[in-house]
Amino acid sequence: MDFLARGSERRRDMRADVRIAPSILSSDFARLAEEVARVEAAGADWLHVDVMDGHFVPNLTIGPPIVEALRKVTQLPLDVHLMMTNPDCFIQEFAEAGANYLTVHVEACPHLHRTVQSIKERGVRAGVTLNPATSLSTVEEIIGDADLLLIMSVNPGFGGQQFIPFVLQKIERARQLIDRTGSHALLEVDGGVKVDNAAKVIQAGADILVAGSAIFCSDDYRATITALRQAGHSALATEEASRPHVGRPR
Repeated sequence: MDFLARGSERRRDMRADVRIAPSILSSDFARLAEEVARVEAAGADWLHVDVMDGHFVPNLTIGPPIVEALRKVTQLPLDVHLMMTNPDCFIQEFAEAGANYLTVHVEACPHLHRTVQSIKERGVRAGVTLNPATSLSTVEEIIGDADLLLIMSVNPGFGGQQFIPFVLQKIERARQLIDRTGSHALLEVDGGVKVDNAAKVIQAGADILVAGSAIFCSDDYRATITALRQAGHSALATEEASRPHVGRPR
C-alpha cells in the first residue's frame, strides 16, 4: 500500500466518529459544576476551556484554578485553549491543574517547537491553533509533533460569533496537510459551529467540533449535542458513500 493509500485508510479510521467539545465560555459560570455535569450527562466527549489574557485577545476569562476545579468535578478530557501572549509561562501551572490538552497559538509563540515540546514533557498532549487569517504554512514544520490542530473559524475573544465562511476551505487544506504528512494530529474547529453548519465542517475534515452558545444557549443540551453528532455522522456517511470502492483483483 503506498503512502497516499495509507493516509486515506488512516483518515477513515480516525474519522469513524465525531467528538463534541462544549466550550464553557458560554456556560453559566455561577453554576459551572452543574453546567459541566449537564453536558457530561448529555453526551459531551470533551470540555473546551478558553483561557484569555486580555492582551492576545480583547477579553479576560479564567486561569489554572478554574481548570483545577473542573478536574475535580469531571472525568472528561479538558481541552485547554491558551489565548495568551506568553503561554510558555503558564504551561506548568495548567499541566498541574489537570489539562489533558494544551493548545497554543502560532501567532503568540516565536519558538513554537520548543513550546510544543515543553507541553509534551509535562505529560500533556500539545495542540497548535491558527486564527482565521493565519496561513496553514505556519504549521507545516510542526504538524508531525502536534497532537491537535485547532482551526479558528471566528476571530478569538468572544463567544456567540458567526462562522467565517472562507474557513471551510482552510479546514479542507488542514485535513489534506494532516493526511499528506502522516501526522496523528486531530483536527478541531472552534467558532460559530451550529447544528446547521456542523455537517459542512465535518465534511471539510474536522474530527472535533467545539460548540459554545449552540449548546449552552439551547433549551436541551442533550438534544443539541445529539443533533451535532448526527450531523457529523450523516456527513461521514455521505463521504464514505461518495468514495470510490475498488474491488479485489480476481
